[in-house]
Amino acid sequence: MQFTKLLAVSVAALTVASPALAENVLRWTSQGDALTMDPHSQNEGPTIAMNGQIYESLVTRDASLVLQPELAESWEAGADGWTFKLRQGVKFHDGADFTAEDVVFSFERANHEASDFKEQAKNVTGVEVIDDYTVKLTTDGPNPILPNQLTSIYMMDKGWAESNNVVAPQDFKAKEETFAVRNANGTGPFTLVSRAPDEMTVLAANPNWWGKGMFPGNIDKIEYRPITNAATRVAALLSGEVDFVLDPPLQDLKRIEGADGLNVKTVAQIRSIFFGMDQGVDKLRTSDAEGNPFKDAKVRQAFNLAIDKEAIRRVVMEGLSFPTGMITPPGVLGNTPANDPSYGFDTAKAKALLAEAGYPDGFSIRLDCPNNRYNNDEKICQAAVAMLAKIGVKVNLDAIPKAQHFPKIQKRESDFYMLGWGVPTLDSHYVFSYLLDGEGSWNATGYNNARVNEITKAITTEIDIDKRTAMIDEAWTQVKTDMPYVPIHHQVLAWGIADNVDIQIAADDAFRPRFTVMK
Repeated sequence: MQFTKLLAVSVAALTVASPALAENVLRWTSQGDALTMDPHSQNEGPTIAMNGQIYESLVTRDASLVLQPELAESWEAGADGWTFKLRQGVKFHDGADFTAEDVVFSFERANHEASDFKEQAKNVTGVEVIDDYTVKLTTDGPNPILPNQLTSIYMMDKGWAESNNVVAPQDFKAKEETFAVRNANGTGPFTLVSRAPDEMTVLAANPNWWGKGMFPGNIDKIEYRPITNAATRVAALLSGEVDFVLDPPLQDLKRIEGADGLNVKTVAQIRSIFFGMDQGVDKLRTSDAEGNPFKDAKVRQAFNLAIDKEAIRRVVMEGLSFPTGMITPPGVLGNTPANDPSYGFDTAKAKALLAEAGYPDGFSIRLDCPNNRYNNDEKICQAAVAMLAKIGVKVNLDAIPKAQHFPKIQKRESDFYMLGWGVPTLDSHYVFSYLLDGEGSWNATGYNNARVNEITKAITTEIDIDKRTAMIDEAWTQVKTDMPYVPIHHQVLAWGIADNVDIQIAADDAFRPRFTVMK
């Protein structure tokens, strides 16, 4: 009897003393937080990547950027659209079933005026429900690239959106605050536990995810904390405070590689960095010049020749960039060796062009620049300020966080600005429709070429690959002649990672925890 009691006490003590199985908690950081948790509000890389851990699309890409099924198991093209067979048994995080009605609702929402995804979603003119798990996305004629355009259009629960008064997406540029900005209900591998913008976002593994056991990832919890200061981000990685830094400062990569237990991965990104010049307004807002100097192609050429992209690559980017004359990178249909080279660097010619345009003494202008979005964004802008000064252009730099910078562009309040553009579709149509079409929502340059607009529309339905490629090349040749932008470079990614975390770096700079293994 006494032995039995002693044994019971011992077992109880062991039970109390034994810790629960340790969670795999991944702690990571980058310089800038997601802008919103509303999946249809902001077409911005880190925002899409964060939301993509919670929400899912019909079609996705793996870390090698190969198209993969997600909420659709298969799809088939037709003369006027594509038919998608939906995955059955999928639940939203609140337990509601995912059905075809949610697909209808999500495309209507993504097509809303406040949505930043309408350039992609507008190619879908209607969603026909065949049955609960089959939908036909109708298009205006055959569309050869529709699946490529869907990877960032996430599916929302119609009932949840109606219950929480978020049927329409957040109007980000108007600083609208809605329930969907800080709350989420997707079908994805992680649920949103807490959200404090610019402080901490916590995600937990979804125990009811349809893909559980199908992917190698073994993360139980994710803690994301944005750290704006570059030195502090590196210190957090070196000290073990975080396991992964998405954007370590380029000048510190050798230091990270030399530290015990850390490594660096790099890859050429499908993103180009450039400056936009507003040639559409009659009078620049921030310049002492009469009228608008950017209306003159000689001035736009002068800006392109005045900025030494090779020096930026060597000095600012630590060699991790590819100077360019295009605003789309290799790997995207439309980037060609003929159009990719930069315009060159020629200060004397740039000064002469300004004089020919009527500005022998230059003029002043403000450069709007983010300071927490792209690799060394503010340093690139500082270098450009110094280079433009050599041709008499006095640039006042306004470097601010991306959450304040991007609305300036979207609201057409900037004369001269930095922007970076990734191409998740791997097709030039994405660049044309947003940045070069006269009605593009991110075309703040006022560029409006009738032939480029015509090509942008035509390539959505041209299924002859040779004809389509020829049209794309024609459009890029025209754009390179017109110079609405100052292309700087294609960006190279570098991720700093602890050795006990196996992360696949991806050329779209998106962290995919479903493939991430903690050892």
